[in-house]
Formats: sequence, structure tokens, C-alpha cells
Amino acid sequence: MALGKRKRERQLEAFVTASDLPQSPGHPFYTALNRLLAENDFDSFVEALCAPFYAGAMGRPSIPPGVFFRMTFVGYFEGLSSHRSIAWRCADSRSLAEFLGLGPADESPDHSSISKTHKRLPKEVFDEVFRFILRVAARKGLLWGENLGIDSTTIQANASMKSIVRKDSGKGWKDYTKKLAKKAGLDDPTDDELRQFDRNRPGKKVSNEDWENRNDLDARITRMKNGTTRMAYKAEHAVDLDSDLIVSATVHPGNAADTATVVDTAVDAAANLAEAGCENEVQAIIADKGYHSTKVVLQAAEFGMQAYIPERASPAQRRWVGKDPQAKRAVYAARRRTESEYGKLLSRTRSELVERSFAHVCDTGGARRTWLRGLESVTKRHLIVAAARNLSTIMRVICGIGSPRALQGLRALLQLAWTHLGQLVSALERLVMALARYGANRFTAIGG
Repeated sequence: MALGKRKRERQLEAFVTASDLPQSPGHPFYTALNRLLAENDFDSFVEALCAPFYAGAMGRPSIPPGVFFRMTFVGYFEGLSSHRSIAWRCADSRSLAEFLGLGPADESPDHSSISKTHKRLPKEVFDEVFRFILRVAARKGLLWGENLGIDSTTIQANASMKSIVRKDSGKGWKDYTKKLAKKAGLDDPTDDELRQFDRNRPGKKVSNEDWENRNDLDARITRMKNGTTRMAYKAEHAVDLDSDLIVSATVHPGNAADTATVVDTAVDAAANLAEAGCENEVQAIIADKGYHSTKVVLQAAEFGMQAYIPERASPAQRRWVGKDPQAKRAVYAARRRTESEYGKLLSRTRSELVERSFAHVCDTGGARRTWLRGLESVTKRHLIVAAARNLSTIMRVICGIGSPRALQGLRALLQLAWTHLGQLVSALERLVMALARYGANRFTAIGG
């Protein structure tokens, strides 16, 4: 074999036939995912869903909705956090272009087109796509929906603490600190003196009641998981503990209390399960002690749900003098359920599965840091990432592989080959049975 040498100067061809263009061998995972979407008629569904938000025949054609949502799915599977990185990755990969349905001569959509499509479509469209994936899981017999584990995490907003201003005066942090330093006797302080004064100032705090970020009015000053203070949102997941599927993914302002959002998330999960065709009703909601309150326990009981929520440690015994006896009975019943062996099992399962959903969606799925602004826009993005995570769970059950990177191991390849072999054997069995029925019918017709 002769040594091949790279040409430093290439002369472009004047004409290239379609047969001479390079063809992608495809990616086994994305090929199987496309097959799953085609079986459930995904493209026709999203095209009919998005049609009211486009002009009839005026203007140039937009990104097909099926291509747009597939690109957002790619963002989860490839761990990409922004529209720009998603567009670059799809333009760079031939296998991803085949997953999107693009030919060798077709250009991949630009990041600006993805962003405009994201803004054009309302949140209700993303809700329907999320429920569509749940319906796919229900058809596969994977959706149970009786026990819901609920927890929340923080999402860093696309806004900086350095850009916050006072709500009353509109002044920034530096101007506000200079005013306080002047009152304390420091005239015209330097930046180092100002930082030192602010560091040692008594009663120093930053409240959402006094400060805001004009770049993102929906973001809130929040204590993050690592102890830092950032502008953030709060994402809350409701996970089906029997199937490991996310049945509700809601986003709230970063300072929203857990006790104020848990029932809304549970109700949204119940509505999604009903829309997906799940026959079971929500029986229990399982959460940690940060969600416990008498109001939450009572509201859960009103919706026919049992609350498995441990109480916060208190040095004194609770007093019920002058309070509603029904509230007392509901709290004590929730305490007995939570401390039972079944309640402890549900609590351990919740800790495992809900935290896993955050690890997949936020950490490896690229949704821990958002590059969008506004509560609705961030919610739409998070819904699609959660839907992609559900697709990953469905694919893991169907073919044993839930992500394209899982194919890097030999064990996964062997498992994929075994799955395809089983599907081939099943197809051959159906063919033999069909031929047998055809032969029996023909024999009967000839005998008659």
C-alpha cells in the first residue's frame, strides 16, 4: 500500500454528482431513536401542532418542527447547553445530519433560526410535545404513575450579580455602597477601600425585595447548591418511582418556597398522566422534609393523594390547641406513613431516582446553566430536555442503550446486537406464521 499525502492546495470540482457525495453510515442510537419517533408519527404530530403559529404560504419556509425538536433532543444527548453549540454540533456531524433528515447538500439550521423558532412557539406546544413522549411510554407499557417523587434543584440564570440594581432608585451595587460609605465618613473611597468597607459592613444582605436584575426580571437571588449566591431559577421534577420517568418538569423563580410549589407540581403531573392515557391515578407524593407543612398535607389529601413527607426536627412538641382537628389527624397520619417500612422504602427510592433525573437533565444534559432569559423561555427549554431524558429511558428499555455515548463499550455493542437478533427472530416467526395461514387458507379454498 502506497503512502497517501495530504494535498496542501485543493482545486474545487466544478460539478459533483449526488452519488459522489459522502454518505454517513449513521449512528446506531440515533437510527433507533428515529425509528421510534417514526413508529409514533412524531413529525406529523408536531407539524399539525405548530401550523397555527406560521403563515400559510407567505415567506420562506421555516425549520421543520420535527427538525427543530430533534435538534433540542440532540442538546440533551450531546450535553450541549446553548442553541449555538447545538447548531455547530449538528453542522459538524454527518450522522446527526442524517438523524435530522438532512441530505448531503442540505445546510444545517443556524443557531439564530433555532432561537427564533424557540421564541415563536408558545409554552403550550412544548407541553404537548412533553406529553407526546409520555404517551409513547404509555404505549410501551412503561408508565405507571401511582407514586410520585418530587424534589427541586437550582438553575443558574443568564444574569450576573454584578448587574443587579436597587428597585427604588435604579442604582447599581457600587453606587449604593458608595452612598453607605459616605454616610460612614469615607469621602471618595478607592475601589479597594470600597470593597473592604462592603466586606466588613454590619447587616450586609442582598434581598430580592430590594434588588433586581434588569437583564432578566424573572431571575432571583438564590443560594446555590455549592454555597455561592447567584441569579437563578428553581426546577422541580415529579418522577414516577415505578418507571423512572419524569412526569412533570416545572420551573419557578429561584426564591420560591418548596411548600408553595409542590402541590402545583403534583397536580401538573396528574394532568400529564391523564393526557398520556395512564389508567392509574396518583396515590402518593414523596418528598423530603423541606416540603413539609400542614397546608401541603391537607392539600394533598383534598386531591386524593397521600403525603410521605418527613417532618423537620423540632425541640418542642407541636401544640394543637385551638387548631383544626382535621389538620392534626392529617399530620399524624402522614407521620405514621412516613415512619413505616413502606414509607422508608419510598423515601430511599425517591432519593435515588429524583436525584438521578437532575444529574441527567442538569449535569450531563447541559441544563444546569441556562443561556435564555425569562421564566417562560427557560421553562420551554427545560421541558424539552426532560422529554429527551424520558426518550432516553424508553430507549434503554427497548434496546438496552439510553444515550449515544453508551455505545463506546463492548458490552453495550453486544447487547445492541443481541437486541437486533431478537427482533430479527421475532420478524421471522411472524413471517412463518403468516405463510402458514396463507397456505392453510389456500388449501381450504382448493378443497372447497
